[in-house]
This record gives sequence, C-alpha cells and structure tokens, in this order.
Amino acid sequence: MATLRLGDIAPDFEQESSLGKIRFHEWLGDSWGVLFSHPADFTPVCTTELGLTAKLKKELEKRNVKVIALSVDPVESHQKWIEDINDTQDCQVNFPIIADADRKVSELYDMIHPNANATQTVRSVFVIDPNKKVRLTLTYPASTGRNFNELLRVIDSLQLTEYHSVATPGNWKDGDDVVIVPSLQDPDVIKQKFPKGYRALRPYLRMTPQPNK
Repeated sequence: MATLRLGDIAPDFEQESSLGKIRFHEWLGDSWGVLFSHPADFTPVCTTELGLTAKLKKELEKRNVKVIALSVDPVESHQKWIEDINDTQDCQVNFPIIADADRKVSELYDMIHPNANATQTVRSVFVIDPNKKVRLTLTYPASTGRNFNELLRVIDSLQLTEYHSVATPGNWKDGDDVVIVPSLQDPDVIKQKFPKGYRALRPYLRMTPQPNK
C-alpha cells in the first residue's frame, strides 16, 4: 500500500474493536474522524494520550468529531488496558480501540515502518472529513507524546477553511484573525463574505476577523 496522501479517500475496513466490530466508513457516518495508532497496549505514553482523548469528549463532540484508536494487540488485551487507563488517568475511555492483531488496518494506512519497528505500528494520526477524505496526517516517534491541543487547533482550522474562503496563519488559534484566500478577488463577493472588513498588508495578504465568530 502506498503512503496515504492528503485528499485520498481513507481506506474502508471492517475490524474488531473494544466496542465490537467496526465498519469504518459506516461508523464515521457524516462525522469528521480522527484515527490514531499506538505501538502496543500497556505503553506509558499512549496510556496518557488515550486518557487525554477521553477527557476531550465534549470538545470533540462540539466539532462533530469521532475518534478511534488502534493497537495491534487483541480485544482482550485492550479491555484490560482500558481498565488501567481509566484508573491511572482518572477518565472513562469512551471510544473504540481497534484490535488490529492481523495488521490489516496497519497495512492499509501504512502504519508499519520497518526501519523504526518491524512489527509495531508507528504513532500516526489521520484526520478524515465527512467525505472520507484524508485531511491531515501526522507521525510521531514512540518517545514523544502527541499534542492534543494542536490536534483540536488543526481540526478548527480545517473546519473553518472548509466552509469559508479563508486560510489560517502560523500559530493561529480559534478566534484569531484569518487570511482571505488569494483566489478570491471579486470586491463584491469579498464585501458579502467579510462584512467586518479586512486589512490588506499586501495584495496577497489580507487579514480579516474570523468570519464564524
């Protein structure tokens, strides 16, 4: 399987999980999705990450986002690990963890990087839109925990730029000014879309208040 690229359709699959059998595209429905992988159960960094994810349930629901994790261990192991996560992270894991014992999903999503580890998945993140297209990919080394504030920030940006003619500048966070896309040049359309006005620092760099605030 070639590496998934932005804009590709996220491969569909059917696999067992901690919450029963998952048919991925059907499970996603009309939601945005985050699929993220873990090298194995009972790993310390991933235990903290899954706890953080559980605590973000309300924030994710506000954004119409479903999350699903993956590890190459079987369901029975996942269930025992979830007990540890809930206990040590003071949470309730409220999303499925795929049991990818046969590496089917790991191969589909190119999560096995032999030069890093021949059998375990690397720690990848895929953000998938309601049309099942891959909109973001991130891959972290085993030693570095993922930044879930950054993941929420990226989802906010993706959703904002999907539905408005803007892009988000470096270090942007929800509520900050945004950039009007260069392809939008019609003054009447700009006035209609951005009634709060804009500042043209250069013809190609036009800042405007976030339009959905």
